[in-house]
Amino acid sequence: MNARIRCLVLFALLGLISGFAAAQTVRLTLPDALDRARTNSPRLESLAALEAAAEAARRGALAERLPLVDLSGGYTRNSNVEEFNLTLPGLGTRTLFPNIPNNYRLHAGAALPLYTGGRIESAIAAADRQREAAAQDRSGAVNDLLLETRTAYWGLVTARESARVLAEAEATYEAHLKDARNRYEVGIAASNEVLAVQVERDRAELARLQAENSAAVVNENLIRLVGLPPGSRVEPTEALTAPPVSPADPEALVTAALAARPEILALQARAKAARASVEIQKSISRPQASLSLGYDYADPNPRIVPPRDRFESTWSAGVTVALRAFDGGRAAAAAAQASAQADALDRQLEDLKARLRLEVTSRLLDLSSARAALVVAARNLDAAKENVRVARDRYQEGVVPSTELLDAETALLRASLDQTSAATQVRVALANLDRAVGRSGQ
Repeated sequence: MNARIRCLVLFALLGLISGFAAAQTVRLTLPDALDRARTNSPRLESLAALEAAAEAARRGALAERLPLVDLSGGYTRNSNVEEFNLTLPGLGTRTLFPNIPNNYRLHAGAALPLYTGGRIESAIAAADRQREAAAQDRSGAVNDLLLETRTAYWGLVTARESARVLAEAEATYEAHLKDARNRYEVGIAASNEVLAVQVERDRAELARLQAENSAAVVNENLIRLVGLPPGSRVEPTEALTAPPVSPADPEALVTAALAARPEILALQARAKAARASVEIQKSISRPQASLSLGYDYADPNPRIVPPRDRFESTWSAGVTVALRAFDGGRAAAAAAQASAQADALDRQLEDLKARLRLEVTSRLLDLSSARAALVVAARNLDAAKENVRVARDRYQEGVVPSTELLDAETALLRASLDQTSAATQVRVALANLDRAVGRSGQ
């Protein structure tokens, strides 16, 4: 029995140790979080693999310029057949088709395209543009990942800061509640004053619990993004202060976005690849010329008559020119289809540029509004602090009722939360603007 108890205690200790190890606290700066996100993102790894596939397709297109060399060898055992002999006067008997049951053959051949009507060059151009588009897709995914990571990071900072503010407010309400109860017991305060403070204290406690739950959810999202073990607790080290933002020209930002956004560059590359595909389809109806070389070493060599039971070599060289005289309109239809797809990509590009202009303008206005809100929140917080100071002094002197102090404390709590939210909104708005312009800012 004692041994069983010891085992249970041991298992419990191991569980506690493993739980403690799983719930490790990791202090992260924002640059550290962004670096971890880049390194541990399965989506980026997937897009990197697609980029490698596009590079391999490009190498394959380039290889079409090179000769194609094939080597083959074979052995065939045939059944015995009666030899065919021919007897001529004065010449004796000649064997025209001997019985050679064992057949050996070695062959080397090479083929080189001489003219393909632009097919190879267009295929190389299309492969180049597809590789470029794949690289831009990965760059766009990196920007999306960095924005998501920054948003989660500052969301965690905000949730933790809100929980701290609410905990301080809860302590303030608790002190106020204690004082209100003391006043009620000595008969200088009404019962409703005690209940009012009790309600605000409970509200602050509930809001704190909600903020802590929100912080836990954001923490889980952040450890997913940065690749930390489940159960880890991220401890952000960045202070929740709004960074200085210099004025920016909207038109200059739009111009920069059009030149730098990976989505624009990727769509431009795909449109060029589609135009190259049109040329590939058109090349089908153009003449095709190729050079071929061959070398055979065989026993017997079928090109030598009469066959002889020994290894002999022969070679061949030739030029082939082919032209598809009639295909029922297949090539023209394929070229028209590829051209229509290229036109569709061009229209998508125009639409994306228009939407990008709207996005940059909206993000810039969001940043301006967030900065204005931060200024107002800071002034409101200063006023709320002064209001609490004055109300507390007047309350202690017995000049004002408890409700006035309670209102001032509640206003201070809201102002503190507004200040936290406003600072976060500036950070998020700046991150969204960086993403819209195509920058990878911190």
